[in-house]
Amino acid sequence: MNTKRWIALIVAAAVLGISVVINSAFAFLQGSFAESIDEMMATTQSSVSEVVLESGDIDSRVAVLNVEGVIQDTGNTSSLFGTSGYNHSFFMEQLENIKEDPSVKAVVLAVNSPGGGVVESAEIYDKITEIQEETKKPFYVSMGAMAASGGYYIAAPADKIFVNEETLTGSIGVIMQSVNYGELAERYGVDFVTIKSGPYKDIMSPTREMTEDERALLQEMLDDSYESFVDVIEEGRDMTEKEVKAVADGRIMNGRQAVEANLADAIGFEEDVIEQVKADYDLGNAEVFQYGASEGWGSLLSMKMNSFFGNDIETQMISKLLTEYSSPRMMYLYGDK
Repeated sequence: MNTKRWIALIVAAAVLGISVVINSAFAFLQGSFAESIDEMMATTQSSVSEVVLESGDIDSRVAVLNVEGVIQDTGNTSSLFGTSGYNHSFFMEQLENIKEDPSVKAVVLAVNSPGGGVVESAEIYDKITEIQEETKKPFYVSMGAMAASGGYYIAAPADKIFVNEETLTGSIGVIMQSVNYGELAERYGVDFVTIKSGPYKDIMSPTREMTEDERALLQEMLDDSYESFVDVIEEGRDMTEKEVKAVADGRIMNGRQAVEANLADAIGFEEDVIEQVKADYDLGNAEVFQYGASEGWGSLLSMKMNSFFGNDIETQMISKLLTEYSSPRMMYLYGDK
């Protein structure tokens, strides 16, 4: 190996070591110090607040729930350079509040998401259908710029789905991806040693080629999740399996095409959806509100550190490389997370 490659490896190792130290120290500060303060404050404030969007009858309200970003449970942790995004436990808490609050008469679900995890999407779907069955509260969906794959999965049980003409939706299907860098590592003299208890324990390893048996096992899993996705649309949109599978091949479509395929009901912006649910359920004087998170010290610390280091694209890329857990998983997802 020549001098330049040795220098590159040393620099890479140094950067990795520094990032581990920094993230560990930050995790300690945020996880120990911040969480202890948040726990002390928990008795005096709720983790969920309300923001009134339109004043009206407080006993007859319309709740607006926002799903923004990739739908996955990241454990609600923040890195040193972390930015705010979708918070799965917080969103599930909002749904529980909707179920238990008798003043909420209808819900507008505003979705702007490329989808996300199979498990998280199913959890949201199950909770929405539970609320519909037990409380009879209507759910109307307002799709934003994107409501694809898992973003459509969680919208499927809605009473009505509205799209913009330029909404990117569809992408019905399941995907699982990994990166194979074995050949690259071999080129630089990196040798991976694996000791495993069974032949499939390192399935989808990034250091070797996948076997046909492994591919067949994974394909069966994905096919099961795909059929579940199709069933959700069949039930939610009152379509036949043949009708769903005609467009459930991973293709994306715009709002007009979604309406023509019966995956959506009409064209409209979020304010149009709110007015429509009011008109359909005689809620003309209803208060319209959305939930917000009460910021704890941990969140504030993350925001301050992010502000200090900046939020440029290079910082975001470094954060993605250093902090994301990259183990392959099944996703209802369009594009790269």
